[in-house]
Amino acid sequence: MGNSLQDQLVKAGLASTQKAKQTKSKKRKQRRQGDDRETVERREAVARTEAEKATRDRELNRQREEEAQQKAAQSALRELIHRHRVARAHGDLAYNFADGAALKRLYVNAEQHAALVAGQLAIVRQDNFYELIPAETAARVAERDPERILVWNQGGDSAADDSEYADYQVPDDLMW
Repeated sequence: MGNSLQDQLVKAGLASTQKAKQTKSKKRKQRRQGDDRETVERREAVARTEAEKATRDRELNRQREEEAQQKAAQSALRELIHRHRVARAHGDLAYNFADGAALKRLYVNAEQHAALVAGQLAIVRQDNFYELIPAETAARVAERDPERILVWNQGGDSAADDSEYADYQVPDDLMW
């Protein structure tokens, strides 16, 4: 009973040994071809998944590089502001400005107040603090990140505005 059906048929004389060998060979070839097809399909599937993984990895690397560049740009901007900031003399004049929807107050001396009004100084947001920087530095900051500049009174067409109100005198001590 341990014999295969093919061996039993050969012993019974119903099949020849040559025919049995041909059948075995044929089955082996079919099995091998089936394995080859499966192997090829597996290889193609593996190649597809590797290609998808490589694409995802490239995208992740691109995003990481972009984030690193943004961090480097922010760091360079932070360093630029820190290097060129004007030391605030603790003055008694309050300069009020808007930071988004909130009104903020910065105490400066009279000289800095005049420079802010004239546009020679600007107020920028540095993390959670506010810094005074010269107008030249404010121009460089505006090129890189204009949202950081909160107050910068750039000279406009003030002559046309002033001509309408030439008859009215503005008091020197007027502040808001």
